[in-house]
Amino acid sequence: MSSRTSAEWALPQVPETDPVEVDVLIPTFNRPAELAVTLAGLAAQSQPSFRVFISDQSTEDPAWKQPATAALVRVLEAQGHHVRCIRHLPRRGLAEHRQFLLEQATAEKVLFLDDDVWLESGALERMTDALEELGCGFVGMAPQGLSYLDDRRPEQTQMFSPWVGPVRPERVGPDTPEFERWPLHSAANLSHLNAELGLKPGSWVAYRVAWIGGCTLYRRGALQEAGGFTFWPQLPASHSGEDVLAQWQVMEKSGGAGILPSGAVHLEAPTTIPDREVEAYRAVGRGDTTGLATPKA
Repeated sequence: MSSRTSAEWALPQVPETDPVEVDVLIPTFNRPAELAVTLAGLAAQSQPSFRVFISDQSTEDPAWKQPATAALVRVLEAQGHHVRCIRHLPRRGLAEHRQFLLEQATAEKVLFLDDDVWLESGALERMTDALEELGCGFVGMAPQGLSYLDDRRPEQTQMFSPWVGPVRPERVGPDTPEFERWPLHSAANLSHLNAELGLKPGSWVAYRVAWIGGCTLYRRGALQEAGGFTFWPQLPASHSGEDVLAQWQVMEKSGGAGILPSGAVHLEAPTTIPDREVEAYRAVGRGDTTGLATPKA
């Protein structure tokens, strides 16, 4: 079902028992204004059908009680999208938070969307089409920092490598050449690539990635088969890089790709994870995707 227009907002809501194609999973912490912008981007998506899970770990009132965020929740619901607002405490780190959200999902596909990312209209449909066509474990749109549009970095965009043919499984780790792709997603590099490639409206290109932060659409089964974020008990509450490790595990089994053009914009808000001494992909299983330790019970 596509999003309902304003002419239909007062109609009875669609039963939640109706299946949706995508569950959108948003972990949030002390970002009510940014979350409102993120939800505004979701409200611009007309296809495919989706449901939204917001899991809040804010130190004070949850974000959905703030006027702007509450208004966007009402907009999404009026459009026919069910929104579940969950208070998830205590804080045990991002890996545990993401695993908790994954366990709420039932749709075939799940979009992990950070609370500081805005999506242009049609972005969700483009990612969904790409995931279907490529048949891999995940696709994603690396968020762009538009304050860097005048900052061209050809030494980083030269790492761009499109997939030719099917997306294949590959091993990525800090000890592999593939790891060196990471600068490609810095600043506004993908926006500059979009302009150079001259992509037509509605078209997209899949390319090789080290990982994708902030906006990643998974086949839920592929993410779960690879272990999801069940490694979280091995990490202290203060950590980063949990999405990197999860994606590497998926890539090794079923592959993953980035999508151009990227319709995701990073809001460039201050990080909510200032302590980055512990990188999950280094702390778990010797920092690579082989021989990962079994998570503690």
